[in-house]
Amino acid sequence: MLRKTICLTAALVVAGALHTASAQTTTSGAKPSRVKLTMERLKEMKAKWSANRPKLRACRKEVKAKGLIGDDRWFFIEDCMDRS
Repeated sequence: MLRKTICLTAALVVAGALHTASAQTTTSGAKPSRVKLTMERLKEMKAKWSANRPKLRACRKEVKAKGLIGDDRWFFIEDCMDRS
């Protein structure tokens, strides 16, 4: 029983290390503006969008239909508001 526990623990540690390493390599190639959404940036985006409420409402409906959450939601709304 002890041997199984030790093997399982070692496997989880290795899997965690591999996951962390792969996560670090994926973010290095991303655009810096898309890596982390700061509160200041979010406030700026909301202030800009408040001028066009009907379009913002339509974009939010699209987000809800797609089921987006977190930063993905805000980046989608940003792209949607920039479209004509």
